[in-house]
Amino acid sequence: MPRVLITTDYLRPGDEVDDYLRAAGLETRHAPMVGRRDPEELVSALAGIDAALVANEPLTAGVLARAPRLRVVVRTGVGYDSIDIGAARRLGVGVSNLPGINANAVAEYTLGLLLASARRLVHSATGVRAGGWPREDGHELRGATLGLVGFGAAARAVVPLARAFGMDVVCTTGVPEGLRADLGVRFVPFGELLAVSDYVSIHTALTDGTRGMFDAAAFARMKPTAVLINTARGAVVDERALADAVRTGGIAGAALDVVTREPLPADSPLRDIEGITVYSHLAGQTAQARRAAGLAGAAELVAALEGRARFTVN
Repeated sequence: MPRVLITTDYLRPGDEVDDYLRAAGLETRHAPMVGRRDPEELVSALAGIDAALVANEPLTAGVLARAPRLRVVVRTGVGYDSIDIGAARRLGVGVSNLPGINANAVAEYTLGLLLASARRLVHSATGVRAGGWPREDGHELRGATLGLVGFGAAARAVVPLARAFGMDVVCTTGVPEGLRADLGVRFVPFGELLAVSDYVSIHTALTDGTRGMFDAAAFARMKPTAVLINTARGAVVDERALADAVRTGGIAGAALDVVTREPLPADSPLRDIEGITVYSHLAGQTAQARRAAGLAGAAELVAALEGRARFTVN
């Protein structure tokens, strides 16, 4: 009986995903990932495992090499930058993700961050809690320009929501022109996007080309009133450069759902910077998105074990 390791923290023994996998003839083992996990602990959890349904586990070449039975890895999400895809390919491990599975959840959350930033909601609530009564002006989204970096499923889902608030939308993407949906978006080079946007929202995958793309030079091209939104991957942003830009007034602020190291370390340069708010990687975490991701991930895992994976990335 093939054995499956489940590390996604919201999946539990006896839930419908567990029932689905067991009904497919698989033995399940749960080891939820909460915060960081020592590589040796992950190696131990993978012992005797044929397939894994994982969260953002750091499946490095070293870890994968010590899991000789592993044949299939499925991410219960979109990003798979925590997995060494090249090493998995060399070792004969198929890796799948779930493209677009939480796009609506991420899009709604992005608008939430835009509204919270524009109307200074966290600042107001924190001030009241501290005994004050903050009354500074906020800004309306209507008439503002939103710059989208990336044009995947989540970014595309943001567009109609932003336009419903009366925003103009520009985008920088590597998606070929013929595959871009006509959503009333103006496609511009990255430099122009930085210069014209009042809000810049990151929706690109983390690759060698996008790692650290928001550096000091990028922030220098943005408006001093601009706000950065990141629901993609923390490492797309140079966090020290961001902290410096906000501290010195280079840009107005940032709302970050993701950071380079999660949970946020005590010595992070992002701490205690007025104008930077860090959230706990919640963009895709709705009850609906979690249920869809769990069931779709289980279905992909069973299909992959049977040699008919649909969403393989390697």
